[in-house]
Amino acid sequence: MVYFTNSLDRMVPDALAGFARVHADLVVHDEAAGFFRARHPAPGRRVAIVSGGGSGHEPLHLGFLGAGMLDAVCPGQLMASPHNRQVFDASRAVSRGAGVLHLVKNYTGDRINFGIAAERLAHEGIDCARVLIDDDLASDSSESATGRRGTGAAVLVEKVLGAAADTGLGLRELADIGTELVSRCRSLAVASAAHRTPATGRSAFDLAEGDLEWGVGIHGERARRTESRPALDELVTRMTEELLAALDPAAGDSVIALVNGLGGVTRLELYGVARQLAARLDRCGPVLERVLVGDFVTALDMRGFSLTLMRADPETVKWFDAPAHTPSWPR
Repeated sequence: MVYFTNSLDRMVPDALAGFARVHADLVVHDEAAGFFRARHPAPGRRVAIVSGGGSGHEPLHLGFLGAGMLDAVCPGQLMASPHNRQVFDASRAVSRGAGVLHLVKNYTGDRINFGIAAERLAHEGIDCARVLIDDDLASDSSESATGRRGTGAAVLVEKVLGAAADTGLGLRELADIGTELVSRCRSLAVASAAHRTPATGRSAFDLAEGDLEWGVGIHGERARRTESRPALDELVTRMTEELLAALDPAAGDSVIALVNGLGGVTRLELYGVARQLAARLDRCGPVLERVLVGDFVTALDMRGFSLTLMRADPETVKWFDAPAHTPSWPR
């Protein structure tokens, strides 16, 4: 095994137990039901926010559990969606009576299991709405059966919606805000090497030295094209241009940016990426209001990074800046 674990069967449960112990001041682990909830949720919130997804993308989503962000998180197995039973139990446990909002990344398993849980909640009289996160440019194609994947925007949407929910907004208002936020987000990821599959220790895909996958997914999906790796300045500029072309910001618009490591890239490199991203935006706009740099949505040990841009009005920036008390939110 290339990963440090007692066994493949214990890799996820041991990590979850360790997370629960390390962050016991912030989270409560319902091990039997398979979910985590915030120990100290925001007191002004009426609507509970629940998210989740496969393990192997840490700190998403567990790292963003707590006041100001998520009320409950349902972790799945490696690269696999949580079971609908987990989502149902978690939603019921944190419901405050004004409804539950599910934040769902656009993958088939996630959509099915969160959907079943929502139907079960309705049978119990618990109102539920969904925000579908589909920000990935690389899968924006008519050839894709499910459409754009959900990737880095999940972090920004969880933060902004969490702050909005803390103001006491209702379920429909939050669902509308979330849908609007997603429409203002796009992401693009590149990699020079795939993650290593825990079961085999082998790379999920092979790349020749000096090649780059343009548009990888966070589950090891191959990109839409392979090309020779350019210099960093050219690479980041091209990525930024694609994102801006998709978002089509108006003159004077502002953006919030996420420079996200996929698990195998150093902070030294990521700050170099952030420098080039900021330089491009400084030249031609839009205004870079805020930028996060680090590992937020990983793909085990993939050697790559993603860029996410969110068009941001003053209220979005205010919610982004609002305090959050979670294991991994850096501000």
